[in-house]
Amino acid sequence: MVSREQKKGSLQEKFQILRSVTNSHAENETSIIMDASKYIQKLKKKVERFNQDTTAEQSSSEPTDPTTVTTPMVTVETLEKGFMINVYAGKNQPGMLVSVLEAFEDIGLNVLEARVSCTDSFSLHAMGVENEDGESMDAEAVKQAVTDAIRSWGENNDLQS
Repeated sequence: MVSREQKKGSLQEKFQILRSVTNSHAENETSIIMDASKYIQKLKKKVERFNQDTTAEQSSSEPTDPTTVTTPMVTVETLEKGFMINVYAGKNQPGMLVSVLEAFEDIGLNVLEARVSCTDSFSLHAMGVENEDGESMDAEAVKQAVTDAIRSWGENNDLQS
């Protein structure tokens, strides 16, 4: 059976983790929870804003002929501890995901979370952080690496067709 002291220590450890993840400087538990709540609301607003931007960009860039291969759209947003990377193409692009993931590996970006759809269109939403031993990078460098990987993938696909 777990003692009260162990439960309290475990709870304190979890509060410290929550405090560090949300960059809270609060000392008491209630303030840490309030800071975490504010942090979550801020992230929700970023996601909503991103979804609105992505929807607007997709609707303005969708081709009239669905068989036309579109140039994938790449956006990278800097987060407090990493990057939010989004890639969208109006048509499914077999093999593109592998190229993008290899680009992440090449630049030393660890993917923490990713959501991919490859059914009718290609859509990748990924959150990544730099390797601890890697060079510091900015959003533009990440975007360039992904764009270069997609361009290289496209050239290789054109040669194989």
